[in-house]
Amino acid sequence: MPARVEKEAYEEYELAAKPAPPPRLRQRERIHICLDEQMRRRCKTLLALLAVMAMTITVRSGISASRGYDLVHTEQQAEAVEQENERLKIDIARLKSPQRIKDIATKDLGMEVPQQVYFVHAKKGQ
Repeated sequence: MPARVEKEAYEEYELAAKPAPPPRLRQRERIHICLDEQMRRRCKTLLALLAVMAMTITVRSGISASRGYDLVHTEQQAEAVEQENERLKIDIARLKSPQRIKDIATKDLGMEVPQQVYFVHAKKGQ
């Protein structure tokens, strides 16, 4: 018998140690959670605005980078054209030189430089 008494005392002790489950509330007594719909809409709007701003900044920086690359490419083309222009000016000066023209006339065309030059002056009215 003493074992039975101890067992009953132990069971009472265990029951006392366990927390009691919360009482079930009726439907009317339950806590009503009030959601602030206006605040939620504002947060959604703010989040959408921040997303649009981030996308705008990203697109604009991409466009700026693209324009920068185009500018560098155009500057390189302009420099190449200027170098070609300088080379062509040198070629023109070489081709216009009187010594070159004289050499071509005498060697290729068989012309000779005249020993004497005659000038005729025309009087006015004739």
